[in-house]
Amino acid sequence: MNENTKIKTFTDLKVWQEGHKLVVLIYKITDKFPAKETYSLTDQMRRSSASITANLAEGFGRHGYKEKLQFYFLSQGSLLELKNFILIARDVGYLEPKDFGSLVEQSNLTHQLLQGFIQKTKYILNNK
Repeated sequence: MNENTKIKTFTDLKVWQEGHKLVVLIYKITDKFPAKETYSLTDQMRRSSASITANLAEGFGRHGYKEKLQFYFLSQGSLLELKNFILIARDVGYLEPKDFGSLVEQSNLTHQLLQGFIQKTKYILNNK
């Protein structure tokens, strides 16, 4: 999408697109986790990753910038929660180094975009 393209839906947001890539990556990688983790670490990682994009979508649908910002901060909290689970999964031996690297790279990219998105929303809120 070029810079002149109008954002019409949450799926047009670059931060949502990169977050969605992270969710898909989490689902694929956690498929390799031991079955005993299905209702613990696997489930927590999947829920927190899906919460990142779900809160972006919900915030996008809100009308006031203060309310939007609240959901974008919830998204950030879910992202940090996921980063914690990624470290746990690595430290207990569930992640191959390649998978760990991919998750760190994608979560950091998503985090960077989300930080910028939050800052832009704050700017709009404070300059209305």
